[in-house]
Amino acid sequence: MIAFIRFVRSLAFVTLSLLSACSTSYIARTPILPPPQSLIAAPIDPQAVSFHRVILGEHEADMIGTVQVTRADYEDTFTDIARRFNLGYEELVRSNPGVDPWLPGAGRQIILPSLHVLPDAPREGVVINVAAMRLYYFPKQVVGEAKIVYTFPIGIGRVGFATPEGFTKITRKAKNPNWVPGPDVRAEHKRDGEILPAVVKPGPDNPLGTRAIYLDWPSYLIHGTNKPSGVGLRSSHGCIRLFPEDIELLYELVKSGDKVSVVNQPFVFGWQNGELYLQAFDVLEDDPRDWQKARKKLISKALAIRMQKRLKETKRVLNWDEVVRLSHDSLGLPVQITSSDASIKSLIVSAPRVRNALPIGANWDGK
Repeated sequence: MIAFIRFVRSLAFVTLSLLSACSTSYIARTPILPPPQSLIAAPIDPQAVSFHRVILGEHEADMIGTVQVTRADYEDTFTDIARRFNLGYEELVRSNPGVDPWLPGAGRQIILPSLHVLPDAPREGVVINVAAMRLYYFPKQVVGEAKIVYTFPIGIGRVGFATPEGFTKITRKAKNPNWVPGPDVRAEHKRDGEILPAVVKPGPDNPLGTRAIYLDWPSYLIHGTNKPSGVGLRSSHGCIRLFPEDIELLYELVKSGDKVSVVNQPFVFGWQNGELYLQAFDVLEDDPRDWQKARKKLISKALAIRMQKRLKETKRVLNWDEVVRLSHDSLGLPVQITSSDASIKSLIVSAPRVRNALPIGANWDGK
């Protein structure tokens, strides 16, 4: 039975990878955490807390959430765990090298990359970092109340259908929208032997799901999906996909006219407790910048002026060896780069161990 389950899940993984053309695939590297030694002796961990809505505080922190560790159940896959903890599939794969995403194994410790460095972009409206495959929403601050940020994993455009970068705005919203596939999409489906209608009505076959947020970029939307497994992957024709529960919340939060900023930042920096952190993601396959020949120059450019100024003021020194190492071994976990004794290992050792169940305050009901 175990062999059969492994075969079926491996087959599903290959199929999903081919359909999504994702930028990161499962690579059999050495796991960061060791396999379970005793399932009987495993402790009962406390329940996790959701980080999809975070109060930034008076000084507007650069980082939100915390890295956590949980234990996989017998039938868990990374798609199950990702949605449970408001993460994307590739976020989990990246942070758990060497772990089989389709059969991690009962009791296997799974790193939850739920600590996020905010992108270097104006903190207003919708901010999307396509390299991180993550969306942030900064509602207008109410006088006398703390500033808040919401964050959700997203699916983005496949290679050949890249999600555009730049600035736009929300023009309108629609519940149970019609889907009008463009000529390129219809031609692609026709090559695969499927004839799409000119208009796809609301329902289980509609890839927009139950909510659509239209932008001032023609043909590009922020929307739900009828295939939640595509969230956290390069799975769309350029649109931004969210889990059904996330798009329903975002739909109620945003308004027409809200600003939308789309950036491509595989290396993001942020301050926390007097130390500078770097969170490194995989460079997208179709990123036009030459990261191989000009990596240090491009990373230096990604270090915002305000952060460079603070480095000088605090007389902190960048650990460039660690920066370069992290940029080549992108685990998606923020690590201190102004402290000589910081490491991925120390980050994981100190991470709270949490129960593999819906977090307190989760946006999803688990159904």
